[in-house]
Amino acid sequence: MRVSVLLAGVAMIGMVAGPAAADTLREALVKAYNTNPGLAAARADVRATDENVPIAKSAGRPSLSVNGNYTENALNSSNSLANPDRQLAGNTQLTVPIFRGGRVANSVKGAEIRSDAARDQLRGTESDLFVGVVGAYMDVIRDEAIVGLNKENVKVLEVNLQAARDRFQVGDLTRTDVAQSDARLALARSQLETAMARLISSKENYIRLVGSPPGVLEDPPVLPNLPESPDAAVDVALKNNPVLLAAVRAGDASKYDVSAARAARLPTLSGVVGGNYFNYLGSFGSGTSPKPGQTGSAGTVGVQVTLPLYQGGLPSAQLRQAQERRAQALETVTDTERAVISQTRSAYAIWKSSLEVIASAQRAVEANKLSLEGVRAENSVGNRTILDILNAEQELLNSQVTLVTAQRDAYVAGFALLAAMGQAEARDLGLDGGALYDPLTNYNKVKGAWSDFGGKPDYKPTGTSTRNAPPQDSSQGRPLDPQLNAPVDTAPGSPANVLKTN
Repeated sequence: MRVSVLLAGVAMIGMVAGPAAADTLREALVKAYNTNPGLAAARADVRATDENVPIAKSAGRPSLSVNGNYTENALNSSNSLANPDRQLAGNTQLTVPIFRGGRVANSVKGAEIRSDAARDQLRGTESDLFVGVVGAYMDVIRDEAIVGLNKENVKVLEVNLQAARDRFQVGDLTRTDVAQSDARLALARSQLETAMARLISSKENYIRLVGSPPGVLEDPPVLPNLPESPDAAVDVALKNNPVLLAAVRAGDASKYDVSAARAARLPTLSGVVGGNYFNYLGSFGSGTSPKPGQTGSAGTVGVQVTLPLYQGGLPSAQLRQAQERRAQALETVTDTERAVISQTRSAYAIWKSSLEVIASAQRAVEANKLSLEGVRAENSVGNRTILDILNAEQELLNSQVTLVTAQRDAYVAGFALLAAMGQAEARDLGLDGGALYDPLTNYNKVKGAWSDFGGKPDYKPTGTSTRNAPPQDSSQGRPLDPQLNAPVDTAPGSPANVLKTN
């Protein structure tokens, strides 16, 4: 079951919302898929790898050559029959490989498998890009929320400080209470500046991956088809992870490289058809009578056998090299498998733990809201100090930040888990930003190419530049979630309202 429903809900949100002023996760992924230069470069690399198939096949195909030469003898001997003044000659040769010891067949098979591996690697590149886009998307949402929370915290602390100063003037508080409020406000402002800088960084990273600045980002849809256990996730990943499949195919291809290297020690057999033409341009036998013929032609048909006897150790060196390359490829398969298992289990653990953190943080937020309200009420009757209020406000802010961070971590880890399982690529997500890129189209076009005069038009980059994108600021595109915003500056028992009632 594909996860195309992953982004279906986002499309519906966009339809209801009307004008495309707000970015959705679907829009961000489509933009990245169509304009990211890293992905476009990976596609070009696959197309270049495809050309290894006709290159390998060319070694087993006939070759036809034509040679011509004109010779002018600058110094002739007295025997003009042996030294004509000039000569024009040409020959044509057609060589048809008959037997190459298996080198061509093995090279072709290895090239075909490497093309398959390159396509799997391209799937991995797509998946990595989408994981990056999802991470950048969620980073912006998280950091906008954190900036909003810190702004609200600064406002609250400004109210607290003003209330503390007013109460100090009437003798209700001490200078220490005012200093504590002032210090906490200064700290909150520095935390706000840090959060704003982090938001700018997240926006710039979003531009790097997507190609355009983020707008008002909508909440992402729920991730479907997440596994019930890490073992289930690993089972799917070992079957579908594109990077692992690419490594396996590279290991398979190395077997044919060894066979091709071994064939270098075997004899080769070719059929040869040739034709020759010569013309002495009237200079042959000058001074004799009658003159001999000045032109001639000949045709040849034969078989050419090459039996290598000694090549300076080259074949054995190439064979040993191919064998070691195969050993490297096989070890890489195991190493990649380890990495995939670790990546899958880690993503699963982060996803599950983030869900638990979300639940705990939600309870903490609600509890801290009640705690802050209680501390303020107790302060109004003299049972709590200003420092108690400040600490309660800080604890509420910390729990709110923990909540939005955990929400981000859970979503990104869930998507990374789908990616590790090979289920987070363009074909899985149901992107509708145009026809999906099919690497097989180029492969099918070039795999049987025979012409020496083929080529392509000059390449025009599809990756878009971001040099004209404006520098980002820390402005928020999304309003703060009302559930995270406690109206602390107007709550009953707040310092400002207590002062008003006195």
